[in-house]
Order: sequence, then C-alpha cells, then structure tokens
Amino acid sequence: MEDRIISVVSGASRGLGRAAAHRLAMMDGYLVIATARNPDDLATLRSKLGISGHVVEAHQLDITDEASVTALRDWIAERFGRVDVLINNAGVLIDRHSTSILDLPLEQVRETLETNLIGTLRLTQALVPLMRASRAGRVVNLASSMGQLAEMDAGTPAYRMSKTALNALTRILAAELAGTSIKVNSVCPGWCRTDLGGPEAPRLPEEGVECVVWAATLPDYGPTGGFFRDCQPIPW
Repeated sequence: MEDRIISVVSGASRGLGRAAAHRLAMMDGYLVIATARNPDDLATLRSKLGISGHVVEAHQLDITDEASVTALRDWIAERFGRVDVLINNAGVLIDRHSTSILDLPLEQVRETLETNLIGTLRLTQALVPLMRASRAGRVVNLASSMGQLAEMDAGTPAYRMSKTALNALTRILAAELAGTSIKVNSVCPGWCRTDLGGPEAPRLPEEGVECVVWAATLPDYGPTGGFFRDCQPIPW
C-alpha cells in the first residue's frame, strides 16, 4: 500500500491551488494529486516540479460535475485506497465590489454557490469517506475574511455569502467528525496576487498558502473546526 501522504488539491492549475500543490509536493512523504478542469493546464506545475526531481499526479476535476467528481473518487480508491489531505481550493468570484445586493442578479448567486459551496460539498462528500482509512485526515477549506460575519460589509455579496456558507460547512463537518482523527478547518490566505485577487494584492500566492499548508499538515493535537489566517484563529 502507498505509504506517502495522499493529498488532493482542487483548482491546482494556477494561483493558490498551484502554490499549495507545489509546496506539498516538495515535502518529504507527500504525494500530491493536482486537479483542474483541464489537466493540460497542470503542465506548468508538473514541469516546475520536475526540474527539482519531484512529481505530482494530475487528474481532471470539475467540482460542479457529479460525473467528474465520481471519476476522481473511483480512481483514487482503486489506486491508493484512501485520501489523507483534501484542500478545497477551487472557487470563483463573479460579482465585483461595486455590486449592490439589491441589484445582484440571482443567476450570479446560483453560479457562485454552485462552485464555492455546492461543488466543494460534492467533492468533500466524495473524498472524506476515503479518509476513514487514513491515520490522520486533514480537510482545508479556502475561505476568506470577506465571509466573516464579524466583519461583514457591503460589496461582492454573492462571493461573501458563498464564503460564509463555506465556513458553515467547515463547522458542521468538524462537529460530525469530532472524536475521529480527521480535522477540518477554514483558512483565509489573505489578499493574494492571483487571477481572483488581482494585480494590486499585496501577497504572493506562495505567501498565502503558508497557513493552508500548516492546516494540511497539523499534528494530532492540532485544532479542528477553526478559522485561521497566518496560522492564528480569527472570528467567524
């Protein structure tokens, strides 16, 4: 049986997902399954890792497509028999800061929730059962301070609501898995220079994933059911 730590990263073709997959693949004992809607988009990641003698498994995944998620689950189950780490990174930002919730097209809400909440839940439902064969499973949900109820503001309402709902998923799943070896946490990577974050963001993706990797590699005594930025708890 594969003795490396089997780690799945959604949305790994660019930005934070690519940075997280790269960081984990460079770590001793980790085998990363990098996923993207178009596997060809993972070529840059695989090439960069190959220069340093590291490898990453690439697999197609569209979290909004039930058949795609099922195909990934079945492939992992047959090849590895378990999942140890799941980084739910894939997400979209469709509405922008100037959008008022009173003018927000409901189709934008549906499309945002389909990826950021429902798609993430679909993948989690498929892969977390495979974590029961893991010695210590870790689920990391890429959330945002824009979803914090404690600091909720106007602007970008569909995205904000989707990330608030994602945090609810984190809390519910962590409560259901209490007493097991599986830990579930939300991480805010901060404002990062990605396609989603834009060129004005102060952080590089490699900086943003520091806390993501921390949550993915927590020791047995680490926290679960929390919301973190820079590896420190923040209000929901």
